[in-house]
Parts: sequence; structure tokens; C-alpha cells
Amino acid sequence: MRRSHFTREIIELIAITLLLFVVIRFIIHGYHMQSTGMQPEIGSNAYIMVNRTSYMFGKPQRGDAVVVHYPPDPNTDVMARIIGLPGDDVKTAGSHIIVNGVFLNETYVQKPFNPESKEWKVPANSYFVLNDNRTITDDSRSWGTVNNDMIVGKAVVVFWPVSAWHVINSHPSVFGQLKNKQ
Repeated sequence: MRRSHFTREIIELIAITLLLFVVIRFIIHGYHMQSTGMQPEIGSNAYIMVNRTSYMFGKPQRGDAVVVHYPPDPNTDVMARIIGLPGDDVKTAGSHIIVNGVFLNETYVQKPFNPESKEWKVPANSYFVLNDNRTITDDSRSWGTVNNDMIVGKAVVVFWPVSAWHVINSHPSVFGQLKNKQ
């Protein structure tokens, strides 16, 4: 009687361990963000939790903070915020971002900055992403849009340092007035 109870406990322990491994490895993943590109919302040296399956069931939305494979070096991952969806017209003008003719009032950006006025048409299956810290222009302004398959997942929580713990805001009030073109 005791032997079957012990065997059942070992099997349950192995099953729980495998389930946790699958969840941690394939669904959620922790990333160490060493850049200041998403300040002030996400500080440098923060650890974030990324949902790698979030876009299996829905499409990325404006305002989502995402981890993407860095276009100049796809072996490196970076974080940015989705500003433009497929079909959108995005324009940078001095301190403003204009999407489909609507000026964005980006309350999460401390210092609006665009070194040059430029326009982009976001192609199908692609997204226009920008850093929240706009003085760092290593984003779609310099390397163009990112293809859907370059998106690793949606950043959902800053979990380290503990004092900075918070759910990452998608700022729906900023993007709510925009209509999708496709």
C-alpha cells in the first residue's frame, strides 16, 4: 500500500515539474532589459515577464510593449512600444508622432524627440515600434518596421527589482481615438 502511494507522488511531482518547465520555457519568459530605451516606465537593469503566446490568439495592438528580435542583429532582443499597425500611416514631426492623421498625446514619453520629419506606410504583417525614451532613436525610425515573426511576445510585468514591480501599461487612452486601417 505504501509503495503505490510513493510511486503516485513521484509521478505527480514529475508531471508538475514538466508542466512548470513548459509554462516557463514556452509561454512566459523573463528578460533582463539593460537598455534605457523604455524609460521612464521600465528602468535599465529591470527584469520583465514576457507572454510569448499572447499573439497566438490575437494580434498586436497599438500601445503594446513588446520584445522583438533586433533587426540589425536578430540574435539580440530589444523592447519597444507598438505605435503603428499594418496599413497605418505614421509621421514623425519634431516632437510629435502622427498616426493616420491623429496627433498622439503620449503621456508616457518624458522628452518627445524626433531628429527628422519622416513618413512611413506600415506594410502588411508589420509593425512600427518606438522606444518610450525617444532620445534613443534605435527603433523603427532608424531600421524601419518589424515583421510579425520578429515579435517575441508582449511584455506584461516588471518583476525585478521588487521596488519597481508593476504591470506594464498599454496606455489605451493615448491610442483609443485611432481607427484601424485594415
